[in-house]
Amino acid sequence: MTTSLARNRNYTLLWGGQALSEVGFSASMLALPLLVLFLTDSPVLSGLVLTVGATAQLLVGLPAGALVDRWDRRRIMLCCEAAQVFALGGLVVAVWVDAVTIPHLLAVAAVLGVCRALFEPAEDACLPRLVPESQLATAVAMNGARSSLGQMAGTALGGVLLAVARWLPFLVDLVTHAVAFVALLFIRVPPSAPVESHPHLLRSIGEGLRWVWSRREIRVTALCAVVLNLFFTAFYVVVIVLVDSRGASGAQIGVMAAMLGVGGVLGALVAPWLHRALGPHRSIASVFWVLSVLVPVALLVESPYLLGALFALMSFLAPTANTTISTHQLLLTPDELRGRLSGVMGVVVGGAGAAGPLVGGVLTEALSARTAVVVCAAGIILITIFVTVSPTLRGYAKAQEENNAS
Repeated sequence: MTTSLARNRNYTLLWGGQALSEVGFSASMLALPLLVLFLTDSPVLSGLVLTVGATAQLLVGLPAGALVDRWDRRRIMLCCEAAQVFALGGLVVAVWVDAVTIPHLLAVAAVLGVCRALFEPAEDACLPRLVPESQLATAVAMNGARSSLGQMAGTALGGVLLAVARWLPFLVDLVTHAVAFVALLFIRVPPSAPVESHPHLLRSIGEGLRWVWSRREIRVTALCAVVLNLFFTAFYVVVIVLVDSRGASGAQIGVMAAMLGVGGVLGALVAPWLHRALGPHRSIASVFWVLSVLVPVALLVESPYLLGALFALMSFLAPTANTTISTHQLLLTPDELRGRLSGVMGVVVGGAGAAGPLVGGVLTEALSARTAVVVCAAGIILITIFVTVSPTLRGYAKAQEENNAS
């Protein structure tokens, strides 16, 4: 009889520690660009601080995946949590004594990005070893709920804490990473099969790239995710700048942004059922269609709270698509390649994450905010049409069955 995930000590410790660290991280990710806005009044620099973090994660992603497949994965996660504690400690002191600079903020964003580049593939690679195959889809969905819960609580908390003191969101982030570090100390990951020798790092990276490229359904889903992520993250920044220009408070902006997490949490709770009920293609395509319909609606809404409700609707089906895609990829990939798979996918999707906030900042300076929303909506609609008619995605269920049989 399979033990429930709630009774799986290792998974519960990992989930709980990372749920807390996600709250702190989301608080910092809201506070960082708003702090830059306070210091410079520049939307471009505000977007740049997020872009630097995403770019650091992007640049380290490929070697990080290869290193995860040759180093102790639990130890990597511990080192990442410790590094973030030290980086955030320096930032708290600098903001407290009013000595913070833009280069310092960019450096902290880069450290956080590097740590996530290493941590995420290490956790992804560990997950199939911590839970049985029959519970993997549920575990993936619960991890999605964890991220959405962190987004929901952290962004709301970040805006409120920033209104109290500019250093407070970063202190909370520091504490949550320290707690996550302690939780990881008590996790035991079953050992992987021994590898007699490791190829050169570049050759190891190449093996991961070739594995991803050899799977057509992975290539196509990655392309669609890149385009969607680019336009949606740009739209996210545009909306924040738009409501800030209307005089919304930091707390209102935080609540608005946190509604992405509300929709994600609710969606994650039903994701295991929906990904079975809808089937692979509908699970993926539904996210694109919902965004295509709702992003233009943002032009008609002025209240930050109503925009937050739109954000919740936009994020509701994302966990279902993520559960379908991630479970399929983890089961398809051999253990010795899972770190590299996660690293490659992180780089591919992270490329859009690195460019999206900066694109949003540039759009708001070059165009009116309303026109910038139209540009983002047009990009999302175009990729939605592609997803709908793509033969590869329409045959995703068949590809999944063939992969499982092989």
